[in-house]
Amino acid sequence: MKLPLLPTTTVGSFPQTSEMRKARANFRKKKEMEVSLEELELKWIREIITLQEEIGIDVVVDGEPYRGDMVAYFTNVYDGFQEGGFVRSYGNRYYRKPVVVGDIKWKGPTFGTSFYWSYAQEYSAKPVKGMVTGPYTMMDWSFDEYYGSRRECALALAKVIRKEVKQLCQLGAKIIQIDEPAVSVKPEELNIVIEAMETVVDGLKTDYDVYFINHICYGDFHKVYPTILSLPVDQLDLELSNSAYDLFELFEKYPFTKDIGLGVIDVHSHNVETVQEVENRIENAFKYLEPNQIWVDPDCGGKTRSPKEWEAKLRVMVEAVKNVRKKYNLNSELKK
Repeated sequence: MKLPLLPTTTVGSFPQTSEMRKARANFRKKKEMEVSLEELELKWIREIITLQEEIGIDVVVDGEPYRGDMVAYFTNVYDGFQEGGFVRSYGNRYYRKPVVVGDIKWKGPTFGTSFYWSYAQEYSAKPVKGMVTGPYTMMDWSFDEYYGSRRECALALAKVIRKEVKQLCQLGAKIIQIDEPAVSVKPEELNIVIEAMETVVDGLKTDYDVYFINHICYGDFHKVYPTILSLPVDQLDLELSNSAYDLFELFEKYPFTKDIGLGVIDVHSHNVETVQEVENRIENAFKYLEPNQIWVDPDCGGKTRSPKEWEAKLRVMVEAVKNVRKKYNLNSELKK
């Protein structure tokens, strides 16, 4: 895998247009549509990839036009789940919380993680990240009315998600991100998080030469660091700019031993960062991390921002990285 030092990427989701949201609503209501939802999603993926390549992002994503909620998207197609009532996700956004009512089973590749990844990779000359939601987060964000044990439920999900991830590996994905935003919800359950992740990735890195990322956000990392370094992945992608990089102080006591996805863009703010602000954030990270450990991305996905805001933020991020590479003469390739 050939990438420049300080490779740039995004966490996954891009803001969906009003056209896409309207089409999805009409699809749910089974209204007649002039253009199918799938055609619109494919068109949107092409546009998103073209935008990322024009901006200069190194590892691109499909933008997740097919997802509403990151958990319900998967549980809606797995055996053992029923759709529950609405609960608040964040802000004024709600989702139907899944309910586990039976044995969780995989019925075959989820459309978004197989067909759409393949489509995106065929359309792009750059590596496309495969993305799935992790077993612990799926368990934590669901009601369990069947297993009666958080560990048992998480491990059942891990076995299913492993099949999802293996399918991506077989299709040719070389970078796979497993999202676990719930990791810091219950620090006392980190052993479950680690065991479940081991179940998901065991042997796949060696068999398929895959680079694994855990994206973690929405939490107090101080409660789970340095234990999260035991997660069996190559990179931990962390929401850092929103917390003013206060985790760095712990890196002096407990060195960061993996690659890091350095969140340099605050996805919770409408304000567009300046290039200098992002440069300063990257240079500050050099005090605690080697350049070859650092990937640069936003704190989290961009679906809460407007398309205009998101594009502006990504352009700032890429320009800042280019400036830092030039300033520090970081011209060699990243070896992974």
